[in-house]
Amino acid sequence: MPEPVLYRWPANAALGRAVPKTKFYDHGNVPTAVRGKFVDDIQRITWAYKLADDTIRLSGTARVPEIQVFTIEAKGADISDEVLLAIDKTVHFPIIFEVAGSDRVRMVAAQKTLDGKTPRVATYFTTGWQPADAPRRPLPTALHLPNLYEVLLASLLPAPTRVGETVLEATGRLDRARKLQREVAALEKKLRAEPQLNRKIELRKQLREREVVLRELTHPRTSI
Repeated sequence: MPEPVLYRWPANAALGRAVPKTKFYDHGNVPTAVRGKFVDDIQRITWAYKLADDTIRLSGTARVPEIQVFTIEAKGADISDEVLLAIDKTVHFPIIFEVAGSDRVRMVAAQKTLDGKTPRVATYFTTGWQPADAPRRPLPTALHLPNLYEVLLASLLPAPTRVGETVLEATGRLDRARKLQREVAALEKKLRAEPQLNRKIELRKQLREREVVLRELTHPRTSI
């Protein structure tokens, strides 16, 4: 897994605007159960930074017009992906989240596609928890905002992207790997509990087949 990273967001992009939780209720289709999590889990939502042409001099596109950085302060141990998804679907810009609480912070985001009335949000990936005062890196060099967005998302993936592979393609590949990991774990459990020899042989065959595909999906041979 890549080394966890936190970025030093440019001072010119700082906003520091508190966003009331009700904004997301009023402008998004937030299920009642998730509204409860907003109340129970979130201390404060801050629109912390806006990465855009007028703040960091990188041009955007219809796909990535700006990149927003939101800080979500947790009341307890963490914030669930359900809450992040509700925010993501309400805000029609790509978002990088920093979840903060108990003197620690993690960066989390998902590939977001803006075509259509409601943004489409892929799987969330996150760094591990880090001390709130951990050293931060400067933003990576980028030619434009879509390029910067790809690099920021790539830094969250549990494995490097492969040569010629977009972050969205890598996300799909790693999602398939996650599913296979769950299947492998389930088969291993069944194998341990199965008393019949012929059934054990079949389970071992299924297990080997999935392990081959899993190695193919996670093998770094074609990574940069």
